[in-house]
Amino acid sequence: MSNPYILVLFYSRHGATAQLAQYIARGIESIGGMEARIRTVSPVSPTCEATESSVPDKGAPYATLNDLRHCSGLALGSPTRFGNMASPLKYFWDSTTELWLAGSLVDKPACVFTSTSSMHGGQETTLTSMMLPLLHHGMILLGLPYTEPALNVTQTGGTPYGVSHVAGITNDQPLSLDEINLAKQLGRRLAVTAQKLDASPR
Repeated sequence: MSNPYILVLFYSRHGATAQLAQYIARGIESIGGMEARIRTVSPVSPTCEATESSVPDKGAPYATLNDLRHCSGLALGSPTRFGNMASPLKYFWDSTTELWLAGSLVDKPACVFTSTSSMHGGQETTLTSMMLPLLHHGMILLGLPYTEPALNVTQTGGTPYGVSHVAGITNDQPLSLDEINLAKQLGRRLAVTAQKLDASPR
């Protein structure tokens, strides 16, 4: 039997959301006995004919339904698109009906993360948009409590709804130390919660 893992599933256009995913994964793997499985989703295209390779040229592999089915928890990330999750991630979730019908994700913990170009570019609405399918799947949502010191002092990203990053209009702003710390802490919290739920009687 494979080791328990948290699925870190994201879509990233310019790389900032992918960086957050890496730091969340570090937080997950700081908890003994829990692995981070990093996966992405393929872009969508207005072209009707399927043209994308089944394997990305670089970066994380594409997620499968089995990655989701067998995870102990989920960290879900997307850049904002007009205050909403990006369409490639929404397209992936629209394909998860069989998991919903089977109740495969019920009572598994999950968290969300995002990146925007501006401070008020829709971070919180994007985070809540990603929560909606997770609630339909019966997942247990985790946020960031204000007992995390960085959440009280951050001048960039960071919300109680999930980790966030302000990338700048030209997407050239590096992750701040507060954003990095919050990403790691959210990963830790997710892994610890998953272990507690795995150990509890069902």
